[in-house]
Amino acid sequence: MGREWAPSQRGLWEDDGVRPKVAYTIEQCWHAVPGGTAVAGIEMARAITEAGLAELVGVAARHRRPPPEPFVPPIPVRHLALPRIPLYEAWSRVRVPKVERASGPVDVIHATTIAVPPRTRPMALTIHDLAFVRYPEHFTAHGLRFFRRNLQLALADVDLVLCSSKAVWADAETAGFPPERLRMVPLGVRSEAATTTAVDRVRATYLLERPYILWTGTVEPRKNLHGLLQAFRALDANADLVLVGPKGWNEDITALIEPLGDRVKPLGFVPAGDLGPLYAGASVFTFPSFAEGFGFPVLEAMTQGTPVVTSRGTSTEEIGGDAVVLIDPTDPGSIAKGLAKVLENDSFAAELGARGKERAAHFSWDRTAELLGEVYQELAEKN
Repeated sequence: MGREWAPSQRGLWEDDGVRPKVAYTIEQCWHAVPGGTAVAGIEMARAITEAGLAELVGVAARHRRPPPEPFVPPIPVRHLALPRIPLYEAWSRVRVPKVERASGPVDVIHATTIAVPPRTRPMALTIHDLAFVRYPEHFTAHGLRFFRRNLQLALADVDLVLCSSKAVWADAETAGFPPERLRMVPLGVRSEAATTTAVDRVRATYLLERPYILWTGTVEPRKNLHGLLQAFRALDANADLVLVGPKGWNEDITALIEPLGDRVKPLGFVPAGDLGPLYAGASVFTFPSFAEGFGFPVLEAMTQGTPVVTSRGTSTEEIGGDAVVLIDPTDPGSIAKGLAKVLENDSFAAELGARGKERAAHFSWDRTAELLGEVYQELAEKN
């Protein structure tokens, strides 16, 4: 292709002035529940663009309007003729249309979710998690069909699979991907320490007058809200439980919340600008998920210096290391003990928060961009 790539002293890639052009799928920004896949897609795109490592052209289904803030992609997006559901069906069943119908000629395709487009150029796929393999009962029948079909397409057509954690890597190998097709590309965090003024503002806005335990995420079975609520009922603590995040699927926690009255405060979706102060104002953040591919909420809490209680045996254990309290997500008693360990010892909580903040600083989107640049270069050389 006439490109000469060489590693720079900064560890990024310098070239002869021509960067690979990448068709970058970003449809998840328009999903009803964009979630962590949208955050990852947006931040990877921003990091790659800021580092100047590739020319990204977003590819999405047909839409009449842009996605809501904060899910507007930071790159130009070109749209295919089909709406999302027909597009995903066409991609999975008849392998059309090509992404180039929107993007124009490209060197590389990067599918940033498991919706796998036709392979018309060397292709990378970011797999955020394979929870549907471990816990099929947590997903809808339609969702399972979609994920399983696209996993088979990925096994057949994808050149390189990008894993954000060792947990995802292990699951990908179990699913049939050979190690030589896997690349480790950890994600990052972009969060500033919340000010005391901002913390006071969100407390007033959401009527948070008492100390509180915080949980954030999409309300779905694998997030284990049932286990958390059972643990909270057994916990003897002067604290409320604040739940932040949109409704998802296959989960109804109303009956569990009702007996607890106003001690549980479900806030639903909150603006992005309120999340940092909500984390910072919490006495402890808890994330007892059954399975995670990465776990943005844990990292976001750690950046605010908030002590974290999370699950043993998932990627959040990798992220937290020795800077979190680990619990057994299948045992509400274990969750309750982990929360009590933090809530009943102020000096331990402060030490844990400081360790978490220091550890979170190592998760950089600049490093993610560097690794993605290497992947794009590797794939571009296949043309």
